[in-house]
Amino acid sequence: MKSTIFGISLLSVLPLVAAHGFLRQITIDGKTFAGDIPQGTENPSVIRLIDKVDPVKGATNRAVNCGQDAKIAALVADANPSSNVTFDWAGGDGGNWPHNIGPLMTYLSTCGNTTCDKFDAINAKWFKINEAGQRADGTWVQQDLMNGGTFSITLPSNLAPGQYLVRNEIIALHLATEQGGAEFYPSCSQINVGGNQTGVPAESDLVSLPGAYADNDPGIFDPTVFNPGATYVFPGPEVATLVDSDCNSTPSAAADSTSASATPSSIDSSFASSSTSTSQQNICGNSFTSFSLTSASASASESAAIPITAFTITSTINLTFPSPALAGPVSSSADATLTAALLSATASPDAVLAVRPRRVSRIMRDVFD
Repeated sequence: MKSTIFGISLLSVLPLVAAHGFLRQITIDGKTFAGDIPQGTENPSVIRLIDKVDPVKGATNRAVNCGQDAKIAALVADANPSSNVTFDWAGGDGGNWPHNIGPLMTYLSTCGNTTCDKFDAINAKWFKINEAGQRADGTWVQQDLMNGGTFSITLPSNLAPGQYLVRNEIIALHLATEQGGAEFYPSCSQINVGGNQTGVPAESDLVSLPGAYADNDPGIFDPTVFNPGATYVFPGPEVATLVDSDCNSTPSAAADSTSASATPSSIDSSFASSSTSTSQQNICGNSFTSFSLTSASASASESAAIPITAFTITSTINLTFPSPALAGPVSSSADATLTAALLSATASPDAVLAVRPRRVSRIMRDVFD
C-alpha cells in the first residue's frame, strides 16, 4: 500500500518537474562545462547551482539574480572577446526544455576586485549583451530549446579582460497575460576573459537584479503575447554598446564645467592665417565636436605657440582653435594625442583632434602652464 501511495505521489510530481528546468551545460569556444543537477550530486563546475528547478516568480524576487538559492561555483572558465558561448537548457526531468514562448536575454557583470568564485552576485551591476525574441514568422527563439537545440551568443569583440558572471535568462510567458504570471529562469556562469581590449559598459547601461524589472513592465506582463503580429518589448536595459575604459574614468577637473585659457606670449607667424572646420563625432557615448586646424604654412615647429581654447562641460571636452585666439605653448610633456595633433602640421596640414575625458586635467595643465 505504501509503495502504491508513493508511486501515485511520484507520478503526480513528475509533470510539474518536467515543466520547469535548469541550465545543463555551457560551451565556450568548443569546450563544454557541465552543470550539476539541482538537488543532485555536486561536482566542481563553472555554473552556479540552483537548489530547485522551479521558476522564479515575481520580478523583484531576490532569486531573479542568478536563480533559486544559487550557490557560488568552484570553477572559472577561460574565454576571450568574441568567444562563442552556447547554453544548453534542460527540463527538470533531464529532457528537452519545456517552454516555447518568451525571450532569452544575456547579461554580464564584472566580479569587481575579487574572483568570481568568491563574488556575491547580489552586488553585481549587470549590462545586457544579447536579447532574442520572436522571428519574422512569429515563432520564438525559445522554441529551438523545446526542439532539443541550444542557444548561442558571441561575447563583445572589445570586451575588457577580467572575471565576469554570464547571466543567461529565459522568461517563459505562457502565463504572462496576468500580472505576476511570468516565469523567470536565470542562470549564472563564471568566466575569465583574456585579451587586451578596453571595452566596458557606460554607467547608464548598468542595472541591478532585482531592480531592473517590475511585474507590470511590458515584456513581463504581456496581455497580447498570444496575438498574431503583436510587437514584443524586451524588459530591462537596452543591449549595451561598450566604450573605451578611459571614457568611464572621472576627470580630475571640475565635474560641472571648467574653462582654461592663456594669454598668448608669441603666436608663430605660420599660424597667422590658420582656419578651422568642425565635424560632429560620437566618442564614448557623448557627442563631441572635432575641430580641424588648417595651417597656411607647413612650417610649424615643436616650439610653436598654437592658438587654442579648451574647456569641459560635464564629460564632454570641447577644443577650439579660434582666430584671433588665446594661446599657450604646448609643452613636451603634454598629452601625446593632443601634442601629436597640434604639431602635425608638418605631416598633415589638417589635424582632427579627439581627447579622452580622463586626460582633460593633464591636458589643461600642460597646455596652459
